[in-house]
Amino acid sequence: MLGLPKSTEMSKQLPKKAIYAKFQMNTAAKDKIDAEISRITIVNEITADKVNIPEGENVQSFFVLLVTLKRRNFDEKNIAVLSKLIPQNILFILEYEGNFKLAIYHTKLMQTQWRSADQYSIELKGIDLDKVWENIVAQIGGITIVDNNTIDEQIQLDESRQKLEKEIAKLEKLARSEKQPRKKYELVQQLRKLQKEYGG
Repeated sequence: MLGLPKSTEMSKQLPKKAIYAKFQMNTAAKDKIDAEISRITIVNEITADKVNIPEGENVQSFFVLLVTLKRRNFDEKNIAVLSKLIPQNILFILEYEGNFKLAIYHTKLMQTQWRSADQYSIELKGIDLDKVWENIVAQIGGITIVDNNTIDEQIQLDESRQKLEKEIAKLEKLARSEKQPRKKYELVQQLRKLQKEYGG
């Protein structure tokens, strides 16, 4: 799956009960996960010796988990909870009725669109597993790293830009519908300031 090396493949079911017991989850949290997830399977383990890429400072290994969902419109919080509970870097393959999406938690949950399994592949590229992990996060999050930024810096920059885009769109709408000339002028000035900021 995902075109990952054969040496990394495994098939180990992760019983939900074991997760609940280990992390002493309350009934409400268990019920939420039970309502949406039918099965969790470890399908790959990426380690330095299996892929012949040195360990990184932060990432010594990571798992690929296949999560079989009971519904397509799942609560993202459940996947975020799983990634926080399991003290490992995890790449999730979410599956629902033969469709798949990839998800990864790195400062926030990022995910791809639903597609068929053969439309996804992950390339393990990087000088060490830190870099490999960063590249996977960037691929799934649709992040383009520029100006030698770290992945975290780039995520923050992208989020700020998105916020700015929303503010600009909101102001444009307000300015268009504003009837009072003075108010309209003020909105246009605000808008120009934001556009200048956005253009950097």
